[in-house]
Order: sequence, then C-alpha cells, then structure tokens
Amino acid sequence: MRAIWKGSISFGLVSIPVALHNASRVEELKFRLLRSPDLSPVNYKRVAQQDGKEVPWEKIVKGYEYEKGKFVVLKDEDFKRVDLEATDTIDIVDFVDLDQINPIYFYKPYYLEPLKGAGSAYALLRKVLGETNKAGISKVIIRTRQHLAAVKCSGNLLALELMRFENELVDASAIQLGKEKVPGAREIKMAKTLVEQMSEDWDPSRYTDDYKSALMKLIEKKVAAGGKEIPTKETRTKAATNVIDLASVLQQSLAEASGGKKTAKKAKVPLKKKARKKAA
Repeated sequence: MRAIWKGSISFGLVSIPVALHNASRVEELKFRLLRSPDLSPVNYKRVAQQDGKEVPWEKIVKGYEYEKGKFVVLKDEDFKRVDLEATDTIDIVDFVDLDQINPIYFYKPYYLEPLKGAGSAYALLRKVLGETNKAGISKVIIRTRQHLAAVKCSGNLLALELMRFENELVDASAIQLGKEKVPGAREIKMAKTLVEQMSEDWDPSRYTDDYKSALMKLIEKKVAAGGKEIPTKETRTKAATNVIDLASVLQQSLAEASGGKKTAKKAKVPLKKKARKKAA
C-alpha cells in the first residue's frame, strides 16, 4: 500500500517516524451524463457567468468573495506565503479520554505505519493509548490543509483520525425538539429489555450496502437485456406512524424480537438436515 504522507508523531521529546495510509475507501457507482438519442457522453464546460463564454484553464484564477460580487485574487505564491511550521509532524498537544469526545467530531481514518527505527516507540505509544483509552489530540498538515486529528490505538496499529474543528459543526441548539413526554418506569424497563434482546457482538461484516448491491443487479440485468427497459415490481414505502401507545408498541416489539431469536436458533440445524435430504 502506497503511503500518502510521511513524517513523525511528536509528543514531549519523543519522535516516532511514521507513514500515513488510507484506512477507508468510497465505493460508489459512477455514472456519466449522456445525450439520450445516441448516448453520447456530455462534458462540462467552464463558462463565465457574465457573458456565457467558455474560459480556458490558463485564464482561470482563484478568488475569495469578501463581499457580495467583490473578489480578491490569490495566486500560488500567496498560498505558499502562508507558511505553517511542522508540516511533516503530527504534533500531539494533549491526551484526552476518548469517552469525552463526541463521535460527531471524527470523520476520516488513516493507518499509521512505523518506519525504520520506530518500532519500540510506536509499540509503546500504542500500548499506553490502548490501556488508558486516550487519544493524542494533534494538528497535522496533509495536502496543504491543516487538520485537527486524534492519534488512537486500533488493534495492533496506531490510527490517525481527522476531526472537525468546533467552528465546522452546526450549533446543536438550532435543532428544535418540541414538547417531550417523560417516559414512565415501565416503558424504560421494556425499552432496555428490547435493546438487550437485540444486542450482538460488533461484527462489521454483518452490515452491507443493500442498495448498491440491488442497483448493481439491476445494471447487470439491463446489460444482459441490451439496455432495454426491464419490468419492475411495484414497491411500497413504509409510512411513518405516530406512536400513541408507546408501552403497547414496546411490548409487541419485545414479542417479535424474542420470537425471532428463538426461531433463528431452532432453525439452524433442521435447515441443514432438510437441505441434505433434498440433495440426496
């Protein structure tokens, strides 16, 4: 795997040479815009707003709109002039309990690979962060932009997770909750029981992108049919319902969750036996 950045983790007088690797990928189906009569791809043009004329790349500059309709132009040398120190260092400024950080701050993970001579210090930091459940809060510059980030223990690796600065989050007080009815002790008890019955050990392989899989199957059918329209079954969207009797709904949910788990456990062995009989 090719590293996208090389530098070091720094805290106190400790410096750990590391390489940064992507820990996630976006697997979206890509579509092109086409002209319907002949399926010719449609390209985008850079058009000036004032006269509608196409603009060549050599005449395009970057501008910041400081007032409505008023811009100041920034050249490449202006960006270089903003010279921030430690561009190759993940400089840890604080260690914070992970439980104190709202997950909404995290948004993109990377793996940190120890470089030559970093093994012992890397292992030490990983072990300490894991045992204390802390994250090293730092600032790092990746591809000309400074990010807030957290160095965390991730199994036998150290991971760097980019974070949002506080001013990048919308103030939660803007969300209107409306009037809330305080749940009763019986409802709380049933809700906790339901959560317990539906609880499983974390296994990420249990969760897949059903929409993407279904869309890919549709695409394959269209390809096999030479691009012709394929009859589709009418689907009904589940309508939202107002929960009037919360206790009754919880009771029904408990019965379904309990019944579903019993059925699943009983069905495991008989299903295999039936399959063997049919095969024979």
